[in-house]
Amino acid sequence: MKTESLSLADIIVFLTYFIIVAGYGIWIYQKKKSAKNDSKDYFLAEGSLTWWAIGASLIASNISAEQFIGMSGSGFQLGLAIATYEWMAAITLIIVAVFFIPVYLKNKIFTMPQFLSQRYNETVAMIMAVFWLLLYVVVNLTSILFLGAIAVSSISGINFTICIIAMAVFAIIITLGGMKVIGYTDVIQVFFLILGGLATTYLALNLVSEHYGDTGAIAGLGHITSQVPSHFHMIFDKTNENYIELPGLTVLLGGMWIVNLNYWGCNQYITQRALGADLKTARGGLLFAAFLKLLMPLIVVVPGIAAYLLYKQEVFSTEMMVDGQLQPDRAYPVLLNLLPSGLKGLSFAALTAAVVASLAGKANSIATIFTLDVYQKVFKRDASEKQLVVTGKITVVVSMLLAVLIAPFLGIEKGGFKFIQEYTGFVSPGIFAMFILGFFWKRTTSSAALFATIGGFILSVILKFLPEFMDLSFLYSTGFAVPVNGVYEIPFLDRMGFVFLFSIIGMFFISKLEYKDSPNPKGLEVDASMFKPNAGFTVGAVLIIGILVALYTVFW
Repeated sequence: MKTESLSLADIIVFLTYFIIVAGYGIWIYQKKKSAKNDSKDYFLAEGSLTWWAIGASLIASNISAEQFIGMSGSGFQLGLAIATYEWMAAITLIIVAVFFIPVYLKNKIFTMPQFLSQRYNETVAMIMAVFWLLLYVVVNLTSILFLGAIAVSSISGINFTICIIAMAVFAIIITLGGMKVIGYTDVIQVFFLILGGLATTYLALNLVSEHYGDTGAIAGLGHITSQVPSHFHMIFDKTNENYIELPGLTVLLGGMWIVNLNYWGCNQYITQRALGADLKTARGGLLFAAFLKLLMPLIVVVPGIAAYLLYKQEVFSTEMMVDGQLQPDRAYPVLLNLLPSGLKGLSFAALTAAVVASLAGKANSIATIFTLDVYQKVFKRDASEKQLVVTGKITVVVSMLLAVLIAPFLGIEKGGFKFIQEYTGFVSPGIFAMFILGFFWKRTTSSAALFATIGGFILSVILKFLPEFMDLSFLYSTGFAVPVNGVYEIPFLDRMGFVFLFSIIGMFFISKLEYKDSPNPKGLEVDASMFKPNAGFTVGAVLIIGILVALYTVFW
């Protein structure tokens, strides 16, 4: 087993990556610098990003340590089924491109709190602005830093604290250049991310081949499909020990839609990349991201499955253990430490690119929400464009500093991907209900919106802890409760589905009682013509859907 350190060749490859990204970022900043120092130009890169830059930026911001480390760990434990998060995201991106983005662009919406203000009222908007700022800084930014630093430290041997500080500084350098610099440097980040990720996948599959006396990645893929066939089922039945994580058809018909539609369609961190473009460009970027999403399981899930087989064959069983406990999240770092010099540096750069790009995107979203939805509305309504940009840059530095201070105490020791998905799910059903009715039902009121966010969160908490006070075994026959350590629990994806339906029904009746026969005057401008895509987009969307149908048919 190789030591957890970088060779000279690895360091040279990594420094080459750093110089390319930083140098390109500086060049983009100087070339496209706005003479008027406009806030929309800084936060949204209005009219500056191409479809391929938007698509690459979406993927670079989305893929982080939670995917490389956490999803590979889930691949080790659950198998290919965890790829449903990536593959369902592909079709979700198409839905967002067709139905969500036109509404945002038609109504000139640049932030999610602005949408809530236009659609509901300032109270709802301010509550959610503060909520998102806390969520992004205390949970998202810190978890990205924490998981990223653990991964980078375990691979390079560099001190954990130094990793946190170095990645934060690198992200600040990129973020201070604004969305243009983030968007275009993300193209390079995605290049390194995919190239380095594929190198690790090749190594993992080749290790499997060599263990069975063969050579090559294709032979390795054949061995993992034949030796661990249970790891190649996309849909679990309720007798599967991992059903609690991915409950059967819920991944196709239930809560998985809420996870993805809320993340890709109602999330400032993601939608911001497309809000500064015209509709055709924005849709093209989302379609490109959907194609890249189809590729992601090959990079972040297959290595975990290969590691599982090698673990079962006792090739590196001790490396997967910490204090006598099996740690699936160690699968990816263990594989990276087996890479030869140079390739390890490339994969190290890929992992760093994923973490830094996510940090930069998140920090830019924090700055956008604070500056445009809090600072400008509460502290300085007559702020100049220059003051808004300066405030945004200060916010980037302050939020990253807070994340650096909080991250070491976060304490996500295992199951990072599942941890983030489940606890984000406490709030996403209510938020998504508030958005979806706000889009398409003019009678939806602000009181109904508050009910969905607050009531949805309360019901999520109740359903989470209900099994401690009530025997739910009667739900086993329906698949909505399964035994875990002797207690029947509701899978969190199903809980999200129940909370979403509860929120929608509650919003409907509250809105009906408030407005009776008169529509809400704050309804958005929506017409059917907005949702008609062009021929090129339609062809690409049909192709993606066809590939997804084939994948689920083969690996059902």
